[in-house]
Amino acid sequence: MCGIAGWICASGRAPARQRLIAMTSAIHHRGPDDAGHFHTQTADARYGIALGFRRLSIIDIAGGAQPMQDPSGNHTIIFNGEIYNFQALRRDLQAAGHQFRTRSDTEVILHAYDEYGDAFVGKLRGMFAIALWDRRRQRLILARDPFGKKPLFLHQSGQNLFFASEIKSLLVNPEIAASVDRDAVWQYLAYRYVPGPATLFQDITKLPPGTLAVWQRGRLTTQRYYTPPDAREKRPRLPAATSPVDAFLSALEEAVRIRMIADVPVGAFLSGGIDSSAVVGLMSRHSPHPVKTFAAGFDESQYSELDHAALIAKQFGADHHEHRIRPDDLMGELPGLVQFRDAPVAEPTDIPIFMLAREASKTVTVVLTGEGSDELLGGYPKHLYQRYAKTYQTLVPSLLHDRLVMPLTRALPYRLRRAKTAITNLGLRDPRDQLPRWFGALSWAERDRLAALPPPSRSAPGQTQFHFPAGNSALRNILMFDQLSWLPDNLLERGDRMTMAASIEARMPFMDTELAEFISALPDNQRIRGRQTKWILRQAMEQILPPSTLQRPKVGFRVPVNEWFQGDLGAYLVDLVLGPKSCTRDYYRPEILRRRIDEHRSARQNHEKLLWSILNLELFHRHCLNRPQAESAPDIAPQALRSSAR
Repeated sequence: MCGIAGWICASGRAPARQRLIAMTSAIHHRGPDDAGHFHTQTADARYGIALGFRRLSIIDIAGGAQPMQDPSGNHTIIFNGEIYNFQALRRDLQAAGHQFRTRSDTEVILHAYDEYGDAFVGKLRGMFAIALWDRRRQRLILARDPFGKKPLFLHQSGQNLFFASEIKSLLVNPEIAASVDRDAVWQYLAYRYVPGPATLFQDITKLPPGTLAVWQRGRLTTQRYYTPPDAREKRPRLPAATSPVDAFLSALEEAVRIRMIADVPVGAFLSGGIDSSAVVGLMSRHSPHPVKTFAAGFDESQYSELDHAALIAKQFGADHHEHRIRPDDLMGELPGLVQFRDAPVAEPTDIPIFMLAREASKTVTVVLTGEGSDELLGGYPKHLYQRYAKTYQTLVPSLLHDRLVMPLTRALPYRLRRAKTAITNLGLRDPRDQLPRWFGALSWAERDRLAALPPPSRSAPGQTQFHFPAGNSALRNILMFDQLSWLPDNLLERGDRMTMAASIEARMPFMDTELAEFISALPDNQRIRGRQTKWILRQAMEQILPPSTLQRPKVGFRVPVNEWFQGDLGAYLVDLVLGPKSCTRDYYRPEILRRRIDEHRSARQNHEKLLWSILNLELFHRHCLNRPQAESAPDIAPQALRSSAR
């Protein structure tokens, strides 16, 4: 796990060499162990090329330095991530006549490009963001892994292209302005993140997951080389196997095993839920030493899973580490994490993830996590409810839903908020509203009432469109949304930033591409059966995990922001967002926003997701943008946030 940065610019406009050092220094936390820089120009001297690298040493510590060149000097690479099948690929390439000088996965990528050309990306099983200069063909290759675990941000101006692992690295360049994209703010209010390829920064985009980009002769072209299987017209087919459950377990165990390959200590995040417990149980089969496990929680039992994590750790003889967190400490970390993320902290759980990563980094450099299981196997309540959307919409016409059902739903007691969410979302006919809103804040109509921003056209560039494969079930459609949007633009992005902020690498076995292909070939009732989510995982774990873990309902790391906003944090938010020093007050109709805050503080409605999003959008403007009002507004003191979260 590392950080990359660079450019390809017209020679007369290329930055000075020192600029590349500044770009990589901005992402020092991604690679504190080493740095490397490479400069060259095209054969006609029209363009200058720069490749910069920060290294977190994990594989071949002595021989894996970057930038790395092949023996001919034709190909130069910088690469962030890990290739888990690099040993098998290396054997194939050696059989084809390639000779290697190091044990690193980086060199395997160089030889794979030489052997397979642009098709090399389809050979890589792992997580990666790659920049490769091909001197012979005078072109720059950029590539991102299939699901988007590793980030790559772009700024293009004419024929000039800048790229980096994090936006803060791009903003080192004075020609790239840190200004907000207001259309992206509109999207943020619905999703609580910005769907790719857009970002909250004007003229800065993400290279989409599963995409190969080629710059040549001043022109950038892109092609998608991988689409998640639930989003394809043609579904994968199940391999011949005596038992799908046994085949699933074998595929998951292999995904875990290859992610334990490292020349540094490896551990695991352990929540005590089925996903992380399955990972730890399978790791214990392949580790000669007790697996180092790390769990975070509050002292208050209603917000903590520490006891469940300790039970699993004891069962597998793990070297277990608990990190107890005080609620007020969480909010004190928030402003700094907004800066690490270059975006609002979309989920309150981002903060304990960072704190746990910081604690784990004292003893390990790599952790395995259970991320991605819910989005591939169907693990959220929304996956249960969405199966009934078509039936509900057939039985309850739109007019009846809007004029009768919704007023009654809003009047339901606060404690029934899950039912309120389900009824509200089942009645949304447009998937562009419905799918994001299960985890989001506002539908299009709700945004229109709250936001003072002019809404973009629903067909405008950057407005997310959904093209569902013919014959896809309701379950597959919502999983498709999760895999194309919720995961890459939110969960994976936060996982990368929160762990990299602590200089530690996170690996996700459930997001293995071969495992994903197998899961997508399963019938729906082997993902969700009746009201049981992740059915095949529970079946596979019956001989490995205790019944209490298999049968326990999904909890997650519960941060009590709901209660905080009912208390002092709600009052603080009014002053922060609607006060004279606010950077974002002109985004909202103040009377509507005050009403939402009052409804939440009086426990009539639950608006915690909206209020959290608004708080973080203000923090983002104050800490990440160069705007006159941002420069004049005082920073939000961590102590003020701590004291309001009590």
